[in-house]
Amino acid sequence: MSSSGLPESARVVIVGGGIIGCSVAYHLADMGCKDVVLLEQSQLTAGTTWHAAGLMTTYGSMSETSLEMRKYSRQLYAGLEEETGQATGFQAVGFIEAASDADRLEEQRRVAAFNRLHGIDVVEISPAEISDLFPLAKVDDILAGFYTATDGRINPVDVTMALAKGARLRGVKIIQNTPVTGVLSQRGTVTGVKTARGDIKSEIVVNCAGM
Repeated sequence: MSSSGLPESARVVIVGGGIIGCSVAYHLADMGCKDVVLLEQSQLTAGTTWHAAGLMTTYGSMSETSLEMRKYSRQLYAGLEEETGQATGFQAVGFIEAASDADRLEEQRRVAAFNRLHGIDVVEISPAEISDLFPLAKVDDILAGFYTATDGRINPVDVTMALAKGARLRGVKIIQNTPVTGVLSQRGTVTGVKTARGDIKSEIVVNCAGM
């Protein structure tokens, strides 16, 4: 540990303490990589994470890889609270995709068939059923809806804090109020990061600093 309070080195340095950075830290530690430092320039979730919509939907992709990632995310968020004691705000309030013309209806029927093939429990519902589920909806120009009852929403800040807590429990060091000002390299290879409080040597730098 340097005089600034920063570790002098880490195998992995993650830049950015939003939901992506904290997820990377959590999963690296969960897979056995313990020598990880996460640096956040301000406070966790202070960037775009805190005002994200928080939609947690499994339905809608035509990519098998994306569908598996969505299903895994739902399972992860549902279990994080039990694991860490930190609420995630996960609520399975349901998700409806609406089709208002014939082309859109055909497209969504194909998407729904592909999703069902990969284990997504999506059903086609009528405009009247959409109205029953969501009375504020205007449905007089809707042909059908596609409803996934177990999809819903999370609180992005709460999920980030749960991931961060899980990462800390696995040995990750999370350091806030520490802007990263540059990436150190030698002969084209990353050797660490430069921060406002000093340098950290590192084999791997993961950029999760957002846009």
